[in-house]
Amino acid sequence: MDASAEEQLWQQRFITPDGSAMTLSRWRGKPVLVNFWATWCPPCVRELPMLDAFSARQNQHGIQVIGLAVDKPEAVQRFLGRTPLRFPVALAVEGGLGLTRSLGNLQGGLPFTVLLGEDGMVQQRKIGELTTEDLASWSAKG
Repeated sequence: MDASAEEQLWQQRFITPDGSAMTLSRWRGKPVLVNFWATWCPPCVRELPMLDAFSARQNQHGIQVIGLAVDKPEAVQRFLGRTPLRFPVALAVEGGLGLTRSLGNLQGGLPFTVLLGEDGMVQQRKIGELTTEDLASWSAKG
């Protein structure tokens, strides 16, 4: 992985489930945890409530959590209607898995999570379901 992968991520513009635009660059300069997930992925769905609670604890002074759904907009809208999340969620349908591969997810598996530091570079990455221990360790290093 090279620095251009992170730069590509920061320049991305995503559409949220309600149709508005979201750019990651608005959070540049602070730690950002980006979680790639899908409604059809059981480990993704299992870890979302934990990520939501983590996001709420981080609030304004910690790590910003962002969810990028590699899924159909209708499926994400239905899921969020049943399971609201307090962190921003956008759709990464076009090229989402390619983006994860450029960030080190060579198998293209989900869930895939990266922690970007204040410098905008990948500090941590994990393919597969996160644990509370992962989040505690990552936030302690932040």
